[in-house]
Amino acid sequence: MSLKIPFQVTDWADVPVEEIAGTTGMARVRTVRFEDPEAGHGLRIRMMELSAGFLLDHLCEVGHLVFVLEGEMINELHGGETRVMGVGKSFAVSDGLSVHRIRTNGPAKLLIVDGAFLE
Repeated sequence: MSLKIPFQVTDWADVPVEEIAGTTGMARVRTVRFEDPEAGHGLRIRMMELSAGFLLDHLCEVGHLVFVLEGEMINELHGGETRVMGVGKSFAVSDGLSVHRIRTNGPAKLLIVDGAFLE
């Protein structure tokens, strides 16, 4: 992937919010995309604010870089294993290498980066 992104600052307060219902709880998601129309791929950066008791409504196989900025999240892996991650923790996984789902007990804020570089 050879995506060219000039220096820029993102003020997340100015990025529109999309509210997404989980199986339980809600997520407030702000998304910034950088696309390379010629190559047909890009980069997605999301700031996600998760409510207490949030449970993602699907199992995910997409690759991500996930950083916990506030609170704590629980990553449920296929097979029942869980990983509790607090502030300052992160995880990385490529597309198709893990089935995972996030949930929270209390509120949490995450920064999630994904794109073709994780294929």
